[in-house]
Amino acid sequence: MSGGQDEPRRAWVDHVMGMPVSVHVRGDDAHAAATERAVRAAFAELREVDRVLSTYRPDSDVSRYARGELPLADCDARVREVHRLCLLVLATTDGAVDAWGWSRRGFDPTGVVKGWAVERALDALGGVRGDVAIDAGGDVAVRCDPAGPGWLVGVEHPDRPGELLATVRVHAGGVATSGTAARGAHVVDPGTGLPAAHGVRSATVVGPSPCWADVWATAVMVTGRRGPGGTGGLVLHDDGGTWGWHDGAARPEPGGALTAVE
Repeated sequence: MSGGQDEPRRAWVDHVMGMPVSVHVRGDDAHAAATERAVRAAFAELREVDRVLSTYRPDSDVSRYARGELPLADCDARVREVHRLCLLVLATTDGAVDAWGWSRRGFDPTGVVKGWAVERALDALGGVRGDVAIDAGGDVAVRCDPAGPGWLVGVEHPDRPGELLATVRVHAGGVATSGTAARGAHVVDPGTGLPAAHGVRSATVVGPSPCWADVWATAVMVTGRRGPGGTGGLVLHDDGGTWGWHDGAARPEPGGALTAVE
């Protein structure tokens, strides 16, 4: 990410929720003690989310709930909130993102949790003055001065490491990519129980919410159709062809070398 290169800036990196997460702050308070405390709180929140909502932890609340060992009413409040969110996501995406329909584990909110968790971490940084961005395994949440340069976010080409498929300048909201590069054909069509089969190699969505950008990136992979109003995006097909849309949000534009974006 880049933008506002002459301003003070600082970055923090940790490995949490099974992925590298970095927090970037740009502005006069980048090196302030209060900023340091807020960043620690943001990482702590992500670790708590992982503790109660990771489907890879057999002792997490969500795993115990999915096995029928823990009633939903007795789960951590975060699990109950995500459960409600998953019902909303199911309805809003017309079943394309279904926490009950794509996994043998029963209730599995994996396709929703990351964007939701990053949004919570961004909220934890709400008192930080300046431009803030969180990069969680390639999905980015941003909050900055609307009159400033924003953050320039790069979308790496899934088949060409070190090369950008696109870049997008964002002032607020999120940028999320779903695809087959890192984990293979892991996005399942809940209607068939099989990997999504619309020839989509990757889908990047830009939206006003990090959580819903993540949700709609998955939905585009499943349906092969564009995201809703208020989003912009870019789709890469298996044959190398691309198409995009722009409806009230920034649209990714063709990028260059990865070194062009910091």
